[in-house]
Amino acid sequence: MIKAKSIRSTVSAALVAAGCLAAPMLATSAHAEQVDAVTDPQVSGVTCHVAYFDRGIIDRLQKGNWFEDPSNASIACRQTGPVIIGDIDLDEDGDVVFKESRSLIWKSLVVHRIYDKSNDTLIYLVNSQQVQDGSAKMNISTVPLYGQDVVWENGKP
Repeated sequence: MIKAKSIRSTVSAALVAAGCLAAPMLATSAHAEQVDAVTDPQVSGVTCHVAYFDRGIIDRLQKGNWFEDPSNASIACRQTGPVIIGDIDLDEDGDVVFKESRSLIWKSLVVHRIYDKSNDTLIYLVNSQQVQDGSAKMNISTVPLYGQDVVWENGKP
């Protein structure tokens, strides 16, 4: 697993320049939209962008819950270079590519990678894992490998 690289300020500036936002997103507002670039440590050439809320100071003061962020997240993954696939888990549960705490101890934002052999596709799933109550809030993105020049370090399954 790797730590995501936050690109919020870059995205915010681009949206302002394009006229989609009136002002840059600020972390001190009621909430701030975060967009992180996540690279897969076992699949080079694929980048996922994960978007989620990061509650700001005002929202934390109003709600009184200092230690938890919302479970909602969105993901978009694309081929961003030559695809080289290392040692990935090929079972139906796949691998955890990225995990970040969303509360003090109870909740995590998780990105899983699953290989769909019958469709020759990588599936990336983002969801929230909670210790007590699971969350049905999830989102997927796929990266089709069919017809691509993909290098499998351990041979194609």
